[in-house]
Formats: sequence, C-alpha cells, structure tokens
Amino acid sequence: MASSCLASPAGAALCRPRRPRCRVACSAVGAGERSTEPAWFSAGGKSAGRLACGVLAAWAVASASNPVIAASQRLPPLSTEPNRCERAFVGNTIGQANGVYDKPLDLRFCDYTNEKTNLKGKSLAAALMSDAKFDGADMSEVVMSKAYAVGASFKGTDFTNAVIDRVNFEKADLTGAIFKNTVLSGSTFDDAKMDDVVFEDTIIGYIDLQKLCTNTSISADSRLELGCR
Repeated sequence: MASSCLASPAGAALCRPRRPRCRVACSAVGAGERSTEPAWFSAGGKSAGRLACGVLAAWAVASASNPVIAASQRLPPLSTEPNRCERAFVGNTIGQANGVYDKPLDLRFCDYTNEKTNLKGKSLAAALMSDAKFDGADMSEVVMSKAYAVGASFKGTDFTNAVIDRVNFEKADLTGAIFKNTVLSGSTFDDAKMDDVVFEDTIIGYIDLQKLCTNTSISADSRLELGCR
C-alpha cells in the first residue's frame, strides 16, 4: 500500500501516506525550484505531535566549486597522510551542513569493516569515501553532507538517526543497510545495490523519494516502507 502526495492548485503538497514507515517532505515550490523553507510532514500519522519534523538547513544549494559534488571536476590525488583513514574517527569538526573543511577528509580505499565504536556520531562532511568499505559498521547519528561515496561498500551498515545529505552513492553497495529514522535529503543512488535495505521511519523529500524509487534493486518490502508507486 503506497503513500501518496496530493498537490493543491497553489502548489502546496499535503502528504497522507497509508503506511507509517517513511516520513515524506513536501515543499510548496514549482518544478525546478528549491525552497529555502521546506515544510516537513510525518507519514506516521500516529499523533499530531509527530507531524512536524523540523526544517533542515542542509537544503542549501551545492557549490559548483565543491570537488565532492561537481561531477565534471576531477577528484584530488589520494592523500599521502600516513594515518588518513584514522581521521574518520575524529571527523570533520567545522563544517557539518555544507561540506566546509580545514583539509580534505580522504577515506578512499579505507577499510572500516565491522567498526562498531569509532564512527558513531561523527561528522563526515565532504568526505571522499569512494571504494572504501564500511560493511557492518555502526554509523548511527553520523552527519554526512556532500560526501562522495561512489563505489563504496555499506553492506549491513547501520545509519540509524543519521543525516545523509547530498551524498553521492552511485554504484555503491548498500545491501542490507539500515536507514532507520534517517534523513535522506538530496542524495543520489544511481546504480547502487539496495537489496534488503531498511527504510523504517526514513525522512525523505518527495522529489528525492521519486528518484530513489527508480532504483530497481530495492526489494518489494522496502518499496512498501518508502511508499514507492
């Protein structure tokens, strides 16, 4: 039973999904526009107090100069810093929303398989994560904004209560990943493997939901949780 969004002639959208699994964000903007003040609505419907999810500042438009987002821009050379992989355990301390950093957080090809302690709650803003392994890792409550995770592996990774904002998951392996009560805003999942992904109470924009639902690897149960039609 899929959720539905009914738009009024004025362009405002009211979400009334039938399944209490995914919270869909609908903003009163026209096609091709991006609102700076999105209205967030809960698909749970259990109580009025759970309808408002809050406004996310992470909806800011990505800068074309950011190497993580600009598809036409080449990535920097792999860092030669001896302990570059351990930097993830500290994270980025100055730029949670828009990927600002003092120096690049280069985690490419690093292996964090079954890491259960050191990644939880960290800010990985603008992290370069392509071809890294996070299988079975606890990444709950992380803040990933403008991260570049093309070809990375997140099999069984726990993203509970995380903020996943404008992350590029193209061709990543997200099999069995857990997005429970996770914010998924502006992120892309082109050609990503998403079998058995858990989307319980996921908070996601309506346009982002439409794009996510085009991924054919998402299982039938997960599509029901999301409200894909």
